[in-house]
Amino acid sequence: MDREYQIILYGATGFTGRLCAEYLRDNYPEIEWAIAGRNEQKLEDLKNSLRLNCKIFVADGEDCHSIDHFVSKTKVVLSTAGPFVRYSNLVVKSCVENKTHYTDITGENHWVKDLIDEYHEKASENGIRIIPSCGYDSIPSDMGVFYSVQQMAKPVKKITVFHSGQGGVSGGTTETMFTIGPLPKEKRDPFLLNPENSVTEKQRKLSKDGFEIKQIENTDSYSGIGLMSFANTRVVRRSSALYDADQRGYGSDFIFKELGSYPSKRSARLASFGLIFAFLVISTPLRHIVRRFLPQPGDGPDKETRENGWFKGLFKVEAEDGEIKFFQIYGDGDPGYKATAQMVCESAMTLAISDELVAGGVLTSAYGLGNPLLDRLINSGIKFEEVIYN
Repeated sequence: MDREYQIILYGATGFTGRLCAEYLRDNYPEIEWAIAGRNEQKLEDLKNSLRLNCKIFVADGEDCHSIDHFVSKTKVVLSTAGPFVRYSNLVVKSCVENKTHYTDITGENHWVKDLIDEYHEKASENGIRIIPSCGYDSIPSDMGVFYSVQQMAKPVKKITVFHSGQGGVSGGTTETMFTIGPLPKEKRDPFLLNPENSVTEKQRKLSKDGFEIKQIENTDSYSGIGLMSFANTRVVRRSSALYDADQRGYGSDFIFKELGSYPSKRSARLASFGLIFAFLVISTPLRHIVRRFLPQPGDGPDKETRENGWFKGLFKVEAEDGEIKFFQIYGDGDPGYKATAQMVCESAMTLAISDELVAGGVLTSAYGLGNPLLDRLINSGIKFEEVIYN
């Protein structure tokens, strides 16, 4: 694919978009890239404040012509323009039509389901890789499972991950949560993103959403609700199903569960029931009142919070032969912002320059980017390792 640019960053003036621009500037000065967004003055201000040596494209999310103009000039579009159901629909459509690869940081599974229904077949036929959810949603879960299965080197029956971390919240994330609102029953399916006829009765029985509060094996921590489990579990299950279709499955009737990890039983209870209450509020008209008191789009955690943040995922892996091992992913930086920028930029770079990727479609990080992305994440400082308990 001969294009003028390797990556164009769309939504560059948003909070996470700015962090992505900084990451590309600092880590990949040799590539040809550009920034795009709705507001020319904000793009100019960003370019000047970060001292970027790149071109600007002005494109509104509802203007097909301006979107096609920049999409057709690049190998990869990296979008941070959320809520994605509102701002990135036409961008993905243009990518498929212009044979441009795409990645983003969405956690909006209901929107990804629509992308699969509308674009998977055509993208697959044309070898175009549309790979959403390459930030904290859902790289740690998806790539952590991928790594763990590879390390086991045998069929795996079940993986349970316990996530913990420290960071802040931006207005963009808050806006997305309030934009989604209550979802219809069919969009809450634990296998929402799976291909048709790829789910067994056993998998459906053992994969219901939920949580338990109890001590995590070999640790002093306690499990509770997983903040992003609703998004991440669907992505991991799609990866497993796509590998199954290639006869490279994780294991027969593979089960994936995701929970949060908390320092005490009390904190696990407070966080779990507090999140349930918050989700209930979001699903009622009260959300319009509450929204005014929360961070607005463009706001986000300060630099100290971003630098001092961290994330960890502990994976309990149960093989079909009964062997149990533990693996861990760990990264520095606020997971939702600094680490998300790192992960999605490395995903975009993998799409831009790797020759070892599978054919196209609406894919996942584990299936669509696999080992080339794993190597990049490790080289960028994210740790994947086995945990051995005495």
